[in-house]
Amino acid sequence: MVSTHNKDKPWDTPDIDKWAIQPFKPEDNASGSPFLEESSFVTLFPKYRENYLRQVQKEVETALSKQGIEYVLNLVEGSMTVKTTLKTYDPAAILKARDLIKLLARSVPLPQALRILEDDVACDVIKIGNFVSNKERFVKRRQRLLGPNGNTLKALELLTKCYILVQGNTVSAMGPFKGLKEVRRVVEDCMKNVHPIYHIKELMIKRELAQKPELAEEDWSRFLPQFKKRNVARKKPKKSKADDEKKKKAYTPFPPSQQPRKVDLQIESGEYFLSKTEKERRKQEEKKEKREAAKVEKDKERAKDFVAPKEADYVSTTERSKKEKKDKKRKRAADDEGDE
Repeated sequence: MVSTHNKDKPWDTPDIDKWAIQPFKPEDNASGSPFLEESSFVTLFPKYRENYLRQVQKEVETALSKQGIEYVLNLVEGSMTVKTTLKTYDPAAILKARDLIKLLARSVPLPQALRILEDDVACDVIKIGNFVSNKERFVKRRQRLLGPNGNTLKALELLTKCYILVQGNTVSAMGPFKGLKEVRRVVEDCMKNVHPIYHIKELMIKRELAQKPELAEEDWSRFLPQFKKRNVARKKPKKSKADDEKKKKAYTPFPPSQQPRKVDLQIESGEYFLSKTEKERRKQEEKKEKREAAKVEKDKERAKDFVAPKEADYVSTTERSKKEKKDKKRKRAADDEGDE
């Protein structure tokens, strides 16, 4: 048997995968529980998640009990708590359990959220609510992440090997660390008005280049597309008739006459000299008149539905057949004249 071990380079061992993540087993911690004190994390969840969390409570408890973590669902306070116990053997298990309840609170389904307990899977909750102040613009940019029929999101998931869920003011992502870094960059740029399609094209080119070993140590910037910013011409607002009338008015160097003040108008109408009670009574009367006028209009609209439509004049079957025969004779006579 030929040994692959190199004496000059003892660290050079090609038969061993140095980057493989070894699972942490109870045998690796022979001293027992690594926690001197109890560690716990609490996460609040929205009201609409209560029914779902109640349904999957037993499944979450069984999954975390294998790691020696205690799970508590408090429906009164609307919170989920994870705690370490004497059976906890993995120090990182409590952090994984914290990420699990965080994802469950952000509407990630349980089968997908349980993947966070694996060693090679991490999560990232990206807050996108603070990027745009205008709500309509925020909704449009968030919709760009999904794309038509969710195609943009599917493309991002395939290229980054991450699970992505857009929910409210956050984007939850699960997957390898390298993929999470790309997802955060795409999401933040999308909220800054950079379309995700540009990043998707870049990721597709990088994936193709990664398959070529001769380009492993070269700079890839020459292969990546350089997108320039373009000032797209916006549509000019349509001119209204009021604008045309303003232009047609003849120019006068004299300023317009001063408009009367509100107090002057009240003095002219006599309202200024009324007492407070009389003013209030007049306001109530005006409101009552408007209400009655609106009621009359509503009653007219409702009455339209009860007006019977005009019926067509009744024609007996014999008269109808006679009329049809006369029409046929006229048509034949017209055809004969045309042939002649």
